[in-house]
Amino acid sequence: VQLQASGGGLVQAGGSLRLACAASGRTFSSYVMGWFRQAPGKEREFVAAISWSGSSTYYADSVKGRFTISRDNAKNTVYLQMNSLKPEDTAVYYCAARGYLDSTLQVGVRAYHYWGQGTLVTVSS
Repeated sequence: VQLQASGGGLVQAGGSLRLACAASGRTFSSYVMGWFRQAPGKEREFVAAISWSGSSTYYADSVKGRFTISRDNAKNTVYLQMNSLKPEDTAVYYCAARGYLDSTLQVGVRAYHYWGQGTLVTVSS
């Protein structure tokens, strides 16, 4: 599966952005999807994950209550709605997919086999 992330940009603290990740292929609904981010000089970290149907989600503590992951399997797209943004949310955001028919939500980078190119989110104070 190929992934293409979009929606990043510059926003003031307290603002909102919605990221989108479009996937190729007819089996999108059989992939657990995740969002990760990487700030300058830091390791890539988990943000959120969503199950095949979208009925289950999991978030990093740092974004819980502010970010929402969702998916539209008819459009082969996963979203990350980011509200109440903080300067520390500044990073390149990546969407990722686990292996075909892997069903568990995972937080580790190594659990995801496919990666998009990343989209930059900058939050100014």
